[in-house]
Amino acid sequence: MTAATDSHLLPHLIWHSAERDPAAPALRDGARALDYAGLAAQVRALANGLLSLGLQRAERVGIYLDKRLETVVASFAAPAAGGVFVPVNPILKPEQVGFIVRDCDVRVLITSRDRFSSLRTVLAECPSVRHVVVVDPAPNASSAASSAAASDASPDGGVRYSDLLDAPAQTAHRVIDTDMVAILYTSGSTGRPKGVVLSHRNMVAGAKSVASYLRNRPEDRLLAALPLSFDAGFSQLTTAFHAGASVSLLNYLMPRDVLKALERDRITGLTAVPPLYIQLAQLEWPAAIDQQLRYFANTGGRMPRETLNLLRQRAPSAQPFLMYGLTEAFRSTYLPPEEVDRRPDSIGKAIPNAEILVLREDGSPCAPDEPGELVHRGALVGMGYWNDAEKTAERYKLLPPGAAGREAGLQLPEYAVFSGDNVRMDAEGFLYFIGRRDEMIKTSGYRVSPTEVEEILYATQLVGECVAFGVDHATLGQTIQVIATPPAGADTLDSAALLALCKARMPAYMIPAGVEQKTGPLPRNPNGKIDRKLLSTEWVAKQEAQ
Repeated sequence: MTAATDSHLLPHLIWHSAERDPAAPALRDGARALDYAGLAAQVRALANGLLSLGLQRAERVGIYLDKRLETVVASFAAPAAGGVFVPVNPILKPEQVGFIVRDCDVRVLITSRDRFSSLRTVLAECPSVRHVVVVDPAPNASSAASSAAASDASPDGGVRYSDLLDAPAQTAHRVIDTDMVAILYTSGSTGRPKGVVLSHRNMVAGAKSVASYLRNRPEDRLLAALPLSFDAGFSQLTTAFHAGASVSLLNYLMPRDVLKALERDRITGLTAVPPLYIQLAQLEWPAAIDQQLRYFANTGGRMPRETLNLLRQRAPSAQPFLMYGLTEAFRSTYLPPEEVDRRPDSIGKAIPNAEILVLREDGSPCAPDEPGELVHRGALVGMGYWNDAEKTAERYKLLPPGAAGREAGLQLPEYAVFSGDNVRMDAEGFLYFIGRRDEMIKTSGYRVSPTEVEEILYATQLVGECVAFGVDHATLGQTIQVIATPPAGADTLDSAALLALCKARMPAYMIPAGVEQKTGPLPRNPNGKIDRKLLSTEWVAKQEAQ
């Protein structure tokens, strides 16, 4: 496991920063911290430990932990050994974890003692798991007793994480950049989660691309607030390690915890999803945040304009980066900060080393401002869905003849990711998100984007959070239903005033048929996005029951 001259495998991101400046801070987890030399040493040590367990090339290592030093070390150690890491969102329940473990045949599972205890019944139905590694010993137990406790609970005798760090040096399996490095499972809001397979090339190219336009540098301190099982969450690690910057890990309970972390750790870069930004924008920010925060970046959906305006008031010195991405291709577009005032609703242009096409159903390119499907080609295109040929064929397709970059003389095919998102591209090449093709509301002969409805609702400043969805209707096809929370500082939602503003700002076919109030934050899926599917399903079920 020696360093290479250029980063082409995922662990190289750490190796090279450790070579450049071994004493530079790399990772912080509360009171615990590692510099790059320490991080590199722990990754190499755990890789040796995994090899000592008999981990073979491309075998899967599941990681079911909250954000902590061991989570990061394991995520890079598995690939350093020649294996594949599978980060499991820590908020998932045992049955959901069991599905993932069985679906991709996890061989080694790394988890905590408490989580391991909750998985005992599930793991009995997971024959692929040969070793369970427990990162924390039993409380008030000696080393020997702790090891015995783990042994009693494990399918094969159990292994302590600390023991793996003491394993003798091993020769890692040979791996190249087109080999798979990770399987990231989607939230599963429309059914069973799908495992997106990514290669070393996908992740390293993504790190270099994102770090280049965010201008990440060694002095940066990034906050890892998103789940590391989410591609944008893990990106905080890869971009920071590529640049030699540091990352602070945060498991937050309340939005105010994020603000405290921004101030305490003097964070310079924050990436989050719109639901979190909506909550953060409604809070008062300590003045110290604006003195340090260099940028804030949005992903996982379009940022409501009202929220963006509030964030810019809270941190006027920070540059906003509005981004669009999908797990199947990591990251696709970004809007440079200098364009935000001119086109705040745009998701920008293609990131470096990627090309974004807007295609019609027949594969031909759309004219300027003509809606079409966003198609991503290039080094960030993933390897498909694990063990699911049907869904892979739906999303990963051959570029049609005559598409950009596909000259007639080329013989080998090229696959691209067909996102399932409707967008338009203006005459200057800037892209605008319209909506998910499978979430578009068909009403009165019109196709309405729920995102567009929500954008208008947020602009009224009469809602805290909101979600719009279509409900079947005998004559209209569908009507539009809205679920919303009261705005900050209010106990109730003024539905009448909200609908009055909708009538003033929306065409008749877009006006919601109903607005239902909910208290507290709206439910999120495991990636932190408002769970539109869950809310619409619950609403329909309640109506049918009544």
